[in-house]
Amino acid sequence: MSGNSDNTTEWWRNGVIYQIYPRSFCDANGDGIGDLPGITRKLDYVQSLGVDAIWISPFFKSPMADFGYDVSDYRDVDPIFGNLEDFDRLIEAAHQRGLRVIIDQILSHSSDQHPWFEESRSSRDNPKADWYVWADPKADGSAPNNWMSNFGGSAWRWCTRRRQHYLTNFLKEQPDLNLHNPEVQEQLLADLKFWLDRGVDGFRLDAINHAFHNQSLADNPPRPLELDDKGQAPVNTYQYQWHIHDKSQPENLVFLQRVRQLMNQYPGTITVGEVGDDNTHKIMAEYTTGERLNMAYSFDLLTEESSADFLRNTLEKNRAVIEQGWPCWSISNHDVPRSITRWNKGFDSEQALARAPLFLLMQLTLRGSVCLYQGEELGLEEADIAFEDLVDPYGINLWPEFKGRDGCRTPMPWFNHGEINAGFSKVKPWLPVPEEHHHKAVSVQEENAHSMLNRFRSLIDWHRNQSPALATAEQQVVDTQNDLLVFYRRAEKESYLVALNLGRSEEHFAIPAEFANAEDITPPLFAGERDGDKLTLPLAGARVLHLKKS
Repeated sequence: MSGNSDNTTEWWRNGVIYQIYPRSFCDANGDGIGDLPGITRKLDYVQSLGVDAIWISPFFKSPMADFGYDVSDYRDVDPIFGNLEDFDRLIEAAHQRGLRVIIDQILSHSSDQHPWFEESRSSRDNPKADWYVWADPKADGSAPNNWMSNFGGSAWRWCTRRRQHYLTNFLKEQPDLNLHNPEVQEQLLADLKFWLDRGVDGFRLDAINHAFHNQSLADNPPRPLELDDKGQAPVNTYQYQWHIHDKSQPENLVFLQRVRQLMNQYPGTITVGEVGDDNTHKIMAEYTTGERLNMAYSFDLLTEESSADFLRNTLEKNRAVIEQGWPCWSISNHDVPRSITRWNKGFDSEQALARAPLFLLMQLTLRGSVCLYQGEELGLEEADIAFEDLVDPYGINLWPEFKGRDGCRTPMPWFNHGEINAGFSKVKPWLPVPEEHHHKAVSVQEENAHSMLNRFRSLIDWHRNQSPALATAEQQVVDTQNDLLVFYRRAEKESYLVALNLGRSEEHFAIPAEFANAEDITPPLFAGERDGDKLTLPLAGARVLHLKKS
């Protein structure tokens, strides 16, 4: 395997997972949309990064209202991505290269075109009538309660056939499954088993804390509004309430134990959950403790904020509750603006590029696993997509105050040597390839030993060669009260000191006596120096000290 353990060990601890958004990775059949054969074609590239696993975003049969997160058949590949044989070939090719394959699973909702929902909405007394969340309207005909959709507006949709509302935590085309129904749980577990039997190594469980709702259907309480710097209220009404009753219910913990029991029948397989909540650290701890999820990530590091003070507070909140649970640190994915744009407000483009490896070093040295989104290794910035080119309904609905998720989903640039669409596709792609991404194409960066791509490779290689103790060592964040992010990782026989300068000016840190004899093992990519008992770090500078105890 690419990682440092075999199938029988906890390979995922401190492992690196590379997220592939299939629509935008590589178009093998020339229709402008990436596909499974395209991923297979580029596996040598993925292997060269040194990652342990790939996570493939949804490729199931779907009407594509939310680009695959609205599933109409949990056991088939959508024709735009290929077929089951293409998937089997991808699994085989990945395993030959030592890459594990994690796939998305959407257990909280389906497409409104799924046969289950078509039957469920046909009447109130059909065999699947209770497979989704249905509720009568209030006496005045309004929605059953005040719950809001993640994408804004009411979470309830009216069905004329049943004269009832159905719950939609996301788009109206994504009705919520009723996991309080044991039949629904059995079906979803059977669908997981279908893919495990085909050789997948795990699942990323989408919005998994939305799987259950409070059956009382009590209103959520209002939340104090967080005004922006112009004094304006949030654009999205989802942010106007505390989400007490519509997600993160205790029944979910029992269901996750059932998922784990299934996974345990397939040694070496794992689950990573996406949990967005008002108290994400508590949820991450609960969901990854005991026989539940292996790891979870939240949106805490997917925000606009990236100061040293913010990161200190976030990491300390996590440490205070996570205990034996396990975080997966993600700073970029298919749902938020790219980190090099989002986390570098006020820095020029040269400084932003210098800071990108700094954040990867942070992820690689924190207690937890790492999720790396395609294109981060190239230093791609968020694309500015014209309104007429938008396809994301989330952005179209909330334009212009919110532009949606298309800017982080543009196609991977593979070539910049006269290749149309940067080598992604021979025809017009589903989203345009930004002109500024062409000069960051893989082929361009391959030729430069000091490129962002090769810096990322060297960092992941450095990480893989560290002591296994780094995977599980305890973590302590230091309150430096400046722009340095400093934390210790301590194990029984060795310790690490990690110092990262997230500010604009030179910073200093006094090395504690504990690390007086520590070896400086900082990757050569980073500026900074150690002079006796003091570290001096310029902008984007870093030092990593390693101490072996006698």
